[in-house]
Amino acid sequence: MKLFNLKNALILAALIAVYAIVQMTAVAGTLSPFYLMTLVLVCVYIILSVSLNLITGYTGQLAIGHAGFMSIGAYASAFIVVKMQGSLISGLLFGALIAAIAGIIIGVPTLRLRGDYLAIATLGMGEIVRIILLNTDYLGGATGFSVPKSVDWTWAFWIMVVSVVIIRNFINSSHGRACISVRENEIAAEAMGINTTKYKVMAFTIGAMFAGLAGGLYANYMYIIQPMSFSFLKSFDILAMVVLGGLGSITGSIIGAGLMTILSAYLANFPEMRMVIIAVLLILLMIFRPNGIMGNKEFKLNFLISKKER
Repeated sequence: MKLFNLKNALILAALIAVYAIVQMTAVAGTLSPFYLMTLVLVCVYIILSVSLNLITGYTGQLAIGHAGFMSIGAYASAFIVVKMQGSLISGLLFGALIAAIAGIIIGVPTLRLRGDYLAIATLGMGEIVRIILLNTDYLGGATGFSVPKSVDWTWAFWIMVVSVVIIRNFINSSHGRACISVRENEIAAEAMGINTTKYKVMAFTIGAMFAGLAGGLYANYMYIIQPMSFSFLKSFDILAMVVLGGLGSITGSIIGAGLMTILSAYLANFPEMRMVIIAVLLILLMIFRPNGIMGNKEFKLNFLISKKER
C-alpha cells in the first residue's frame, strides 16, 4: 500500500484545512473560547472513543474502565509537569507509558474473563483507581491537582490525528486482523493457532496507552483535575460515543465523539436534562439503527477519487 497516494493526499489536505480554519478564527478572535474548548475536548474524546473501539469494537471485549486509564495518564502527566518540572512532551509520554503498563497489569488477569464478567472487572478497576487518587493527598486528593495550561488547539488536533492513524494502521495490520478474528469467533481463532490471550492483552494495552495520552492532554488543558472527573459515568460516556458511531468503525467513533461532546456542551446549562436527552437519543438510535450511525463501515473517498482520476 502506497503511503503517498491520492486518497491520503485528500485526507491530509482536509485535515490541514480544518486545522487552519480553526486556528485562524481563534487567533482573529472570531471563535469564542467556549467553542475552542469544545473543539479541543472533541479531539480528546476522539482519541478515547477510537482507542476504546479497538478494545470493544474490533477485539470484542466489553471493557467499561476507560476512564480509569484516562485518570492514570492525567495524573502521571501532571506529576511530571508539576512535581518534576518536566516538559509537556515528557509528561504526555510518561502518562501514556504508565497507562500502558497498567493496561498490561490489569489486562493479563481480567481478559481471561468474558462478557459481563469482564465489564464488571474493568468497571471495578476504574473505581479502584479513582478511590486511590481520591485519598492521595500528594496528588491533590479530593480538592484536585492544579496543572498549568500548556495544551492548545494545535497540540490537541495533531496528537489526535497521529493517534487515529496509529490505531488505524494497527487494525489494518496482521495483528489487527488477529484481533478481529478473536471478536468474530474466539474458539475458531484458537483452533487456527492464534494466541487469543496475547492479542486481547495487546489491544487492551494499546487502548489503555492512548486513553492515558488523552488523559494527559485533558490534564494539561483544564487547569485542574479531580478524581470525580474520572468516575464510572465518564467510562459510560466514552462507551456511548463508540456505540453511537458504530462498533468496529473508526469513522463512527470520530462522529460519535464529536456529536456527544458538542451535544453535552450545548446542554451544559441544563444539567438535569442532559443525561435524559442523551439517553432518549441513544434509545431511538438503538430502535432505528441498532448498529450505530456507521455500523462497522468506514467513510470512503473511492467515488471522489475515481471521479478525480477520470
